[in-house]
Amino acid sequence: MAFHSTIKNQQSTIATILALMKREYPASPLVGVGAIIIEDGRVVLVKRGHPPLQGEWSIPGGVLEVGEMLRDAAVREAREETGLTVETRDLLGVFDRVLQDASGQTMYHYVLIDFLCRRVSGELKGADDAEEARWFTQEEAARVPLAKDTAEVVRLGFEKASALR
Repeated sequence: MAFHSTIKNQQSTIATILALMKREYPASPLVGVGAIIIEDGRVVLVKRGHPPLQGEWSIPGGVLEVGEMLRDAAVREAREETGLTVETRDLLGVFDRVLQDASGQTMYHYVLIDFLCRRVSGELKGADDAEEARWFTQEEAARVPLAKDTAEVVRLGFEKASALR
């Protein structure tokens, strides 16, 4: 009896965690991290392969995992989506990303924490949920239709990177 009770408790706990981690129409905001990778006057952007922002250019990043430190998550997401090993430098900002459906319900709600990063090793290639990854100059990135907060953090990344040289 105790064995079945333990299994039921574990299943209930897993169901609760999955409900809380649900990305569409979440029960609470999700924490996301972004990696603004700057090198030689260029930034890495990825074309998203999944919602939200499917088919749109953005910065490499994703959801923080339970027990994971923020900077470690940015490094992991950069590696998963770009094939690059990076190290984090400065915190560039914390942003809200709230997307509503046609009826006004909150479909996605993220708190995004973005870090300036530099490449340590690796060759750029789109992977995981990024269908493509490319280097963009500052001028090219300014012409890419990015979310307003993403464009701002990319601009800030270029600014900070040039000051760190």
